[in-house]
Amino acid sequence: MKGIWRSSVATLFVMVSSGAFAADLPVKAPAMLPIPVYNWTGFYIGGNVGGAWETGTISDSRFGVSFSHTRSGFIGGGQIGYNWQVSPQFVLGVEWMFDGTDLRSNSGTIAVLGTTLSASEKVDWLTTVAARFGYAANNWLFYGKAGGGWVHDSATVTAVTAGNVLSVSASDTKGGWLVGAGIEYGITPNWTMKVEYNHLGLENVSRTGLFLGDTVTLSRHFDMVTFGVNYKF
Repeated sequence: MKGIWRSSVATLFVMVSSGAFAADLPVKAPAMLPIPVYNWTGFYIGGNVGGAWETGTISDSRFGVSFSHTRSGFIGGGQIGYNWQVSPQFVLGVEWMFDGTDLRSNSGTIAVLGTTLSASEKVDWLTTVAARFGYAANNWLFYGKAGGGWVHDSATVTAVTAGNVLSVSASDTKGGWLVGAGIEYGITPNWTMKVEYNHLGLENVSRTGLFLGDTVTLSRHFDMVTFGVNYKF
């Protein structure tokens, strides 16, 4: 009986001692999983839709008149590009965009020296090539753009004098400079969506006018807001 008692007391002592010793051990914090970093590197292709605002002036040197306007319209097209994620926070890239437009306008008429003048203008398409430089916050990318753009634009001035109708058109593809900014979000590892603003300033288009020594000049710039979706390979 004494042997059994001693054995039970010894066992109880060992259990209490083990528990007290374990209570004195430092508690380890659970292992922290690494925070995932979204991968922006790779080729991408996508589409965009939005609106464009053009501020333009058509001037006729012989009559000393000009027609100014601000108009808006729909634009839509696509883009293709490549991103390099040079660090977890910084992304560099290059992008080409091509959009068609429905921008067109008629300025009305002006009577000058017995001649009635009217002007019209339309934009068929515009395209841009730009570098992108951005700051990545995981799935979010905040970026700026800088580069060049080209617009195919045409203008017509018509003169009506004593029943005779004369017209001259200036149509060309002209280039200029582009600046812009945008925000892009990675929905999945391959799909992203973005909203973007761009300003495109173009050089003037000049053509020989209706009469000797007459010049018709078209000057304009564009502001664009687009919403886009990209697929990244």
